[in-house]
Amino acid sequence: MANIKSAKKRVLVTATRTARNKSIRSEVKTSIKKVEAAVAGKDKAAAQAALTNATKVIEKACSKGVYHKNNAARKISRLAKLVNNVA
Repeated sequence: MANIKSAKKRVLVTATRTARNKSIRSEVKTSIKKVEAAVAGKDKAAAQAALTNATKVIEKACSKGVYHKNNAARKISRLAKLVNNVA
């Protein structure tokens, strides 16, 4: 552990932010899996609803700075392409 007061604070702040980012990333991954599961089940309506939710979660993560905007756009695009190709 650090000896300097400001360094100690940085360690604590980093731990807090890491936990927050991990939680948000986990939520994004879960929403993506829900879309992929609906697509695998060939359920267009459920896939569309899951896509709407996933898009919201990903955009929120992007606005919080957890994901870069291009990374978020790529994730959303790939999910939209999956849902649009459901027969």
